[in-house]
Amino acid sequence: MTVRVEKRGSTGIVTLDQPGRANAFTMEMREQVWRAFEDMAEDEEVRAVILTGANGQFCSGADTGDMGHQSTASLLRRMRWLHRMVKAISGIRKPVIAAVDGACVGAGWSLALTCDMVIATPGARFCQSFGRIGYVPDAGVTWQLSRLVGPMRAKEIVYSARMVDAQEALRLGLVLELVERDGLMARALDLAESLAQGPTLATGMAKRQFEAAQALSLDQYLELEFTMQPLMATTQDHQEGIAAAREKRSPHFRGS
Repeated sequence: MTVRVEKRGSTGIVTLDQPGRANAFTMEMREQVWRAFEDMAEDEEVRAVILTGANGQFCSGADTGDMGHQSTASLLRRMRWLHRMVKAISGIRKPVIAAVDGACVGAGWSLALTCDMVIATPGARFCQSFGRIGYVPDAGVTWQLSRLVGPMRAKEIVYSARMVDAQEALRLGLVLELVERDGLMARALDLAESLAQGPTLATGMAKRQFEAAQALSLDQYLELEFTMQPLMATTQDHQEGIAAAREKRSPHFRGS
């Protein structure tokens, strides 16, 4: 098994684990990641998810051993599974944290940016390396980078295929915070559990708002808000939040 899945408390953990290949993902791993996130989307006990890599690395992108001379049909199949994986990560209505150490390259960086938040070690390094093999970026990374750092900086990162170190990634807003390697997973779990204790139904709706904000006009976005907020007012979490505020205590949200 090259993708490990486990649960700790209310947090699901998906770990890419392909020793000797810096966790480069194969066709099999694309399906495993997709299935892991699809399962966690339906698991009511899981209220937050961490995506990480084993062996001191995050992910060096697609396994080049799977590349080479392939038929058009085979390449289309690769892309379909790549996109299924990205959509499963972005579409889950629960907070997702990428915990990054070592190489985070190519589509591996795309996967990290698909998560809601990225925390990394000072030794993490990021690269959109597609130009080095005559490819264009995939897994939605051009869309992600343009939103996060603006088109001009995104173009420079992609066209140059240069390495972005952890400090620069932090400065550009591509990483939320830096954590020493031996504390990375502990910090990721603390952050995930704190988010898991929140009103995860509302968090899932807020994720939809962030997605819509990139595509809709202000009027269209406000129409989306118009339908969302009255719905949220009927949830048990909202009622608990109001009760807790009145009683001056911490709320106990259940994601319902």
